[in-house]
Amino acid sequence: MKALMLGWEFPPHILGGLGTASYGLTRGMAQQEDMQITFIIPKMHGDEDQSFLKIIGAGNVPIVWKENSWDYVNSRLGSVMSPDTYFWLRDGIKYDFRRIGTNDLGCVGFSGRYPDNLLEEISNYEAVVSVLAHQLEFDIIHSHDWLTYPAGVFAKQISGKPLVIHVHATDFDRSRGNVNPVVYDIEKRGMDTADHIITVSNLTRQTVIEKYHQPPYKVTTVHNAVEPLAHPEEFAKKPRQDKVVTFLGRITMQKGPEYFVEAAHSVLQRTKNVRFVMAGNGDMYNAIVKLAAQRRIADRFHFPGFLRGQQVQQMLAQSDAYIMPSVSEPFGISPLEAMQVGTPSIISKQSGCAEILTHAIQTDYWDIDGMADAIYSIVKYPAMYKSLSELGREEVNRITWYDAGIKVRKVYEKVMKK
Repeated sequence: MKALMLGWEFPPHILGGLGTASYGLTRGMAQQEDMQITFIIPKMHGDEDQSFLKIIGAGNVPIVWKENSWDYVNSRLGSVMSPDTYFWLRDGIKYDFRRIGTNDLGCVGFSGRYPDNLLEEISNYEAVVSVLAHQLEFDIIHSHDWLTYPAGVFAKQISGKPLVIHVHATDFDRSRGNVNPVVYDIEKRGMDTADHIITVSNLTRQTVIEKYHQPPYKVTTVHNAVEPLAHPEEFAKKPRQDKVVTFLGRITMQKGPEYFVEAAHSVLQRTKNVRFVMAGNGDMYNAIVKLAAQRRIADRFHFPGFLRGQQVQQMLAQSDAYIMPSVSEPFGISPLEAMQVGTPSIISKQSGCAEILTHAIQTDYWDIDGMADAIYSIVKYPAMYKSLSELGREEVNRITWYDAGIKVRKVYEKVMKK
């Protein structure tokens, strides 16, 4: 079976959980003997792992005819795309996209991020996918998150192939209910057009059914998982005097960073031998730094910025507790990553991963006293720490992307029978 997958992030160049989930799911699905995946991302860097799938960078696909020699195309794109593929795609351009600014190869540039002109990049990505939809062979379209829904809808119209959209989050999650109508309309149209909808949790499934008015039979939950560690023995904790409690993620209102600071303040009223790490960036960064100063705990707080890859695993491994106090978290892979290296996790009941984790402490996101009690218990009582560490590691090692991939495959087969 051939799947055309549309996504916005892919490791090692990721900005959040979407890229991690895209990698894990495709790797898990690729273990199925007849599964072939072509994954389209806006910007390709050339160091992506293509051992189990094919990746095409949208910024390397011509959407406007430009006359160029084979050698010139090779000098410009040779590291990420063969000139023969470039010319084959150029010959398949069906629409007039000259209104879109392109370079000397007829390709449009992408930031590979979430820029201020994001809606323009989404539209340009849609144009690129239209060229690919005419040329590539595939059985099904799989569109990850709202940024790729318009491209998925267009690809379905062109090819007549079924469309599955994968809801990793909705604007209700990102905005705490202050929904952007433009984003909502994109999400709603994608869901209405899709042949089936995959959500990362039952929590998200209910949002899709209730807020986007989708029939329950059309929406299936496939929980996220975690990629196995090749060498878990590398992540042993180093002995030290102070305990470390970590928050890792975007510092935005969705993630509840202020509750982490307030819980830290409460813990530090009872013990001083604890340090708190808030790793990440976001629009609330300055406000959170100020809040820590106002609570007079800035000397116990550390802000290392956005971490990637091995840095994330090392940070989680050196932590004595991990906390995810999200106000609305469709899933949340980071607690699984923490538990995988033996770090006990505290998660909000308002997170999708709470549906599958029994050996993580769960509190309401607003329950600062509950979070503080959980942190204090983990850092002060070795038996509590040891139990959560061992049982948590065993639990997450049973949550695999291969199993998630099998569930996605069943969705594919269901819609292809229609």
